[in-house]
Amino acid sequence: MPFVMFMLTVLSFMLMGKIYSEYRTPVLTPVLTTVVLLVSVLLVFDIPYDTYMEGAVWIDKMLGPAVVALAYPMYRQRAVLKKHFLPIVGSVVVGVVVAFGSGYAMAVSLGLERELLLTLLPKSLTTPIAVPVASEIGGIPSMAVAFTMIAGFTAILTSPLFFKYIPFKDMGKGIALGTAAHGLGTSKAIEYGEETVSMSSVAMSLAAIIGSFFGPFFVWLLSI
Repeated sequence: MPFVMFMLTVLSFMLMGKIYSEYRTPVLTPVLTTVVLLVSVLLVFDIPYDTYMEGAVWIDKMLGPAVVALAYPMYRQRAVLKKHFLPIVGSVVVGVVVAFGSGYAMAVSLGLERELLLTLLPKSLTTPIAVPVASEIGGIPSMAVAFTMIAGFTAILTSPLFFKYIPFKDMGKGIALGTAAHGLGTSKAIEYGEETVSMSSVAMSLAAIIGSFFGPFFVWLLSI
C-alpha cells in the first residue's frame, strides 16, 4: 500500500502537469489540482489519511532537499542579487508588512475572534516559520497551516492576472511570488525563468526571517 500511495501522488502530479501544459489556465495549476484529485480519491475509496501518508511520507521527506536545491539558481544569479540587494530587501520588508496588515484587516472585517485573527497574521510566511510564529503570538498552529496554504493558492491563482496587466520584470515577479506565496509561489515562479525562481526563493527566505521578528512586534503594536 505505501508504494501505491507514493505512485498515486507522483502520477497524479504528472497528469495534472500535463493537463496544465496543454491549457495553461491558472485554476489548473498542478499543485492545486493534484491536491483536489488526491483528496477526492481518498474520500471516494475511504482511504485513511494515515494510510496515504505511509507512502506519501517519502515525498514529504524530499521537501528539505528541494528547498536546498533552490540555492543553485540563487548561486547562478548571485551577480543580480549583489547588484540589487537593497531594493530586494526593501521590497520584501514592505511585502511582509502588507501581508500582516492585510491579514489583520481581513480578520477584523470578518469579525474573527482574537485567536483566529492572530493565526491569520503569518499567512504569507513559509509553513515551517508560520506555525511557530502563530504559536508564539497566541494563534492556533494547526490552523496556521491551513491559512498558509490558502494564501499560497490564492496568490498563484491570481498572480497571472496581475502580471498580465502590470508590467513586472522577472525580478519583480519573483519577489512578489516568494513574499506573498512562499514555496507555492516559488513553484509557480519556475514558469517565468531562472531569475524569477532565484528571486522568489530569496524573497521567501527573507520574508521568513523578517516575519519571524515582525510578527511579535506587530502584535505588540496592536496591544498599545
